[in-house]
Amino acid sequence: MKRLLLIAALATLGACGNDSPPAAPVAAAPTAEEIAAESERLNAWFEEKYEQELQESPLQMTFLGRKDRYAEFDDWSVEAEEAQLERRRETVEEMKAEFNYDKLSDEAKISYDIWTYQYEQARDGVEFRKNGYVFNQMTAVQSFLPNFLINFHKVDSAEDFEAYVARISGVAGAMDQLLDRAKANSEYGVRPPRFAYEGVLEQANAILAGAPFTEEGEAPLWSDANRKLTALVEAEAIDEDRKAELLAETRDALLTQFEPAYRRMIAFVEAELPETDEIATGVGALPNGEAYYNYRLRASTTTGMTAEEIHQLGLSEVARIRKEMIALKDKVGFEGDLQEFFQFIREDEQFYFPNTDEGRQAYIDEATAKLDYIADKLPDYFGLLPKADLIVKRVEPFREQDGAAQHYYPGTPDGSRPGIYYAHLSDMSAMPINQLEVIAYHEGNPGHHMQISIAQELESVPTFRTQAGFTAYTEGWALYSEILAKEMGAYEDNYADFGRLTTEIWRAVRLVVDTGLHAKGWTEQQAIDYFLENSPEPLESITSEVQRYIVLPGQATSYKIGMLKIQALRAKAEEALGEQFDIREFHDTVLGGGALPLAVLERRIDTWIASQST
Repeated sequence: MKRLLLIAALATLGACGNDSPPAAPVAAAPTAEEIAAESERLNAWFEEKYEQELQESPLQMTFLGRKDRYAEFDDWSVEAEEAQLERRRETVEEMKAEFNYDKLSDEAKISYDIWTYQYEQARDGVEFRKNGYVFNQMTAVQSFLPNFLINFHKVDSAEDFEAYVARISGVAGAMDQLLDRAKANSEYGVRPPRFAYEGVLEQANAILAGAPFTEEGEAPLWSDANRKLTALVEAEAIDEDRKAELLAETRDALLTQFEPAYRRMIAFVEAELPETDEIATGVGALPNGEAYYNYRLRASTTTGMTAEEIHQLGLSEVARIRKEMIALKDKVGFEGDLQEFFQFIREDEQFYFPNTDEGRQAYIDEATAKLDYIADKLPDYFGLLPKADLIVKRVEPFREQDGAAQHYYPGTPDGSRPGIYYAHLSDMSAMPINQLEVIAYHEGNPGHHMQISIAQELESVPTFRTQAGFTAYTEGWALYSEILAKEMGAYEDNYADFGRLTTEIWRAVRLVVDTGLHAKGWTEQQAIDYFLENSPEPLESITSEVQRYIVLPGQATSYKIGMLKIQALRAKAEEALGEQFDIREFHDTVLGGGALPLAVLERRIDTWIASQST
């Protein structure tokens, strides 16, 4: 635990002796009025600067429910990235020159520090611009762009649909910018492993399967365009003649702009495949790989922990959780060792819904019911509650992967679009029922949906902080929420509680496997074998997970480190406050400032503890 606590250095002044020279005059402490005025001035400055940055990202504005620059994509070129970084550097210099840090409120100081931290994090990443995998099976553009157009580009009018068509055409420019970057990375010696490119090809070809690209079936975007236009006709926003015109424009954009861009990307990936490594490992062997991984660890955890420290922490956490698993195995009366119990959990039919449409709907219905249960308990543990709705939804077929991890997409700050908990349901044998409950709490309430929705709805901090993202905080909170749900009365079934332990050891295994892959030269198979030894997860899920860690170095370490930090801060507050400790106020303090680097979160909790102690 000591490794997780970021120790701030405290400057101390020695006592002056009789022969010391007279002390310099001490500046008067700022008055409450001065602090309020300077903080208000800084917050107004943040609003101005954040809006300027936001205008550079049409996609982010769409995610927020706005329709500024609605027909456009972001500029993903290296030149645009450099220009944006330079503008952020200039804002940091301006902030330091224009505002007196000592005259700011505690909350305003946090905003000041985060604005600086975000710039420094981006600046430090410039050295590794060619180290990332531009196209991979997890997060790359081939699945993101159609998903964005289908689920986030809202069409309420003919003008909105015209913008939709313009964005379909605009995919070509965005794709070509990323192709340029992928080619530069390849020339530098950085390519993802073969499985990643195979996943890219599978997803890209799924996007181009069906009309208007092929004769059989309907491509996802073509179906979506028809749905959106039919809705406009039903709303009497357009007539049938205008629908036919817009559909023709959509077909032209898909065939003359969208498809050729995808074909160019597919051709590049196919040409690269023979140069990729069939036996996958981490980034450590790539050019500047060790330094790149260390940067990714700092960015993901917001700490200075080394790969070796994280690896050892993972080993100790795995050992601790295994003991809890053995105790629960014995509690349910299973005769056999832990590996045999893992095998039982993996194979027994009682732990899976049927691999049918009815089974998939049963999974969604059960997850929804568990979230409804926990929603009734939230007021006992939180003062701040999300206003945004939450829905459970199956991942769209064109981006669905057997055994892939569930995930969450935030709603809009105004609540016009709900938060969505997405589940991969193509293979129900990779979706154990005993983990359904814990994953719902992680992705929904009191996990991601609650934390992100509250952050987006905050009015007490500058807008940029409502959209800030620090993985150790966001994923740490979601993992903390899994255990918090047990305090709230969840996991009444022992196997569901074992499912909770399964997801916790899964995150502890990540510490070992991620560092093993990227810092110790482990192969994909070594990582899979370690995972199988310590988790009852189905092989399909474990393989998908390990492949995720390989293409997203460092990201998987953030969960456990963030959770342990939040638990340590809670223990610190409980010890300091004793009977004065209020769980609702603690949670509100954690959530009420938006996502924060872990050291800043600790500072916020320390300030709250001090305020409660006086």
